[in-house]
Amino acid sequence: MTTRATFTRMEQSTKEDWSLIVPEAMKMAKSLPDRVLDHLRLLDGDFGGFPVDRLTHCLQTATLAHAAGRDEEYVVCALLHDIGDTLGSFNHPDIAAAILKPFVSEANLWMVQNHGVFQGYNFFHHIGLNRDMRDMFKAHPHYHHAAEFVELYDNPAFDPKAKALPLSEFEPMVRRLMAVPKNSVYKAAIDQAESAR
Repeated sequence: MTTRATFTRMEQSTKEDWSLIVPEAMKMAKSLPDRVLDHLRLLDGDFGGFPVDRLTHCLQTATLAHAAGRDEEYVVCALLHDIGDTLGSFNHPDIAAAILKPFVSEANLWMVQNHGVFQGYNFFHHIGLNRDMRDMFKAHPHYHHAAEFVELYDNPAFDPKAKALPLSEFEPMVRRLMAVPKNSVYKAAIDQAESAR
């Protein structure tokens, strides 16, 4: 039986409790890429009325970015940009951004978090919304970064005839990106725990 902390309120926790919790948290963190990839696989066969299923769309988007020579961080953002479709029906970009936040640059995070509004330029007018909604971000420093992502990679990735790399090609990239957080309030503690091993 695994030893566990015994507090009933977080404020009652002790250093000894955390010496039990932190190693378990590190195990959980190391398996994050597996859970993310498993969740991405849930998009396979989910067409939602689109010409390709959601996994294929993600793979096509990542393949286009990879073929264009984008770096691994950008390619993983392209791969995961719609991973939130199953959990965030009305805010899927926020789900993807939350997953990626500890691992990516501010520019790529903003691009993922706002890609839905930028993609909206291509279809919002068909569903009674303002296609120029993205203009509210015109002055934002990452506006063109997000617009380019949608134009070059997200928008053209609905082609049933297009070839896409298999998920296995992107798995090592996901694992490398998620191996160490760049942007996290817990980064110092993680670094310390790793160096203590």
